[in-house]
Amino acid sequence: MEQRLSLVTLAVADLARATAFYEALGWQRGMRQAEGVSFFQAGGVIVSLYPRADLAADSGVAPAGSGFGGIVLAYNTRDKAEVDSVLAEVSQAGGRVTKPASDAFWGGYTGCFADLDGHLWEVAWNPDFSIAPDGAVTLPG
Repeated sequence: MEQRLSLVTLAVADLARATAFYEALGWQRGMRQAEGVSFFQAGGVIVSLYPRADLAADSGVAPAGSGFGGIVLAYNTRDKAEVDSVLAEVSQAGGRVTKPASDAFWGGYTGCFADLDGHLWEVAWNPDFSIAPDGAVTLPG
């Protein structure tokens, strides 16, 4: 697994309100056609806003209590097979796979894990996101 961070997804109570807040700060929303999520390019990283209950379910954990802290870090892969490879590497290193990899409704392939301290990560291959040689991920135009 390369040392990089692709996306920071923040769980929000009200997507429209949270999106409006970041836009009020001057952030430019990308991929406006995506439903149920808001994306913002933040340098070489993408910040996304996602409804809390949906993000918890997507990660294979309960939305309340100590099992879900309201944030999921993402590691995007260069191809579909790398998702399984990274999850296997994580498991070997002592991490806990919370959601085995599977095809996603949005056309990609994704799985989730918790690190040794319970921090959640999504490992995803998204055919619409390009990854630069330095690992920076960019939203499509």
